[in-house]
Amino acid sequence: MMPLRRDLLIGFVALAVAITVPFLVPGRYIVTQSTLFFVWAIVVVQWNLVLGVGGIFSLAQMALFAVGAYATAMLGFYWKVPMLAAIPIGGLAAVAASMLIGLACLRLRGPYVALLTLAIAQVLYVLIVNDTECFTSTGGCMPLFGGVRGIGQFGDIGLRALFPSKWYMAHYFVALALLTIAVAFSITVIRGPLGLAFRALRDNPGYAVSRGISRFKYQLWIFGVSAFFTGIAGGFYAVHFRVVGPTVFSFSLLLFLIAMIVIGGLGSIWGPLLGAALLMVADEGMKEFSDYRNIGLGLLLALFVIAWPTGLTGWLEKLRPGRK
Repeated sequence: MMPLRRDLLIGFVALAVAITVPFLVPGRYIVTQSTLFFVWAIVVVQWNLVLGVGGIFSLAQMALFAVGAYATAMLGFYWKVPMLAAIPIGGLAAVAASMLIGLACLRLRGPYVALLTLAIAQVLYVLIVNDTECFTSTGGCMPLFGGVRGIGQFGDIGLRALFPSKWYMAHYFVALALLTIAVAFSITVIRGPLGLAFRALRDNPGYAVSRGISRFKYQLWIFGVSAFFTGIAGGFYAVHFRVVGPTVFSFSLLLFLIAMIVIGGLGSIWGPLLGAALLMVADEGMKEFSDYRNIGLGLLLALFVIAWPTGLTGWLEKLRPGRK
């Protein structure tokens, strides 16, 4: 079967299963956790385009997620912008931030890109948590970015009013729709000419540039487009939880998400989704052992790096008939 047809078949089957989950397992906890899984899956699918396909060692994805979340919240809180308009604007704000980060990283390679993008994320975090000066006195002293308390009471997309007792199921399907669009875009990039260009720049940049592939254009392109979906995910995250704070910058969350890509299979289409599902289940199972939770996740990551460096998708690919 052609790779694209196989991807479309897998995608349709996965989508059909996801649509039936809230009806087969209607418990609120399962549905809300699945919604959170969809949000993180959007982030790692887009991050995989930058890190796995483009070969750009960027650690700025959570900062872009935060930009989308904060832009959405601030538009609703300060200017009363409807959330259906604020979320895509938040995505565009993430694109603008990614363009600046991409320009700063153009002359850097490998670990230097990782260090610069991580430093940018930490600077944003420090600016927010140290933001204590009153910007408005509405409801008490409110810093511009909310400080350590974050920003809340900025509105929602209206589904809570339409479905008072089942709003979480409505949010589930919105998150699923966003993830479907993000995955469809990822498949288009990886299986198309753009994917070939990104892999050429990743594997042999000198040869790729000599063949007329512009590193400047393609790096900015992948930074910008992946940031849009990441910012959209951040905006929806803010609307779903009705608050956004500096916890989205946490280093443990960043490592948790990048582990999803590594465990699933770096540069593959379905690897980030498989890795996200596995780690979400593993994290849920270890909540009863909170003292050993991070240790358990670290051991799981180490196991995959040593035993299955190509991730779950690489291991599954070897199991296919005719593969060694």
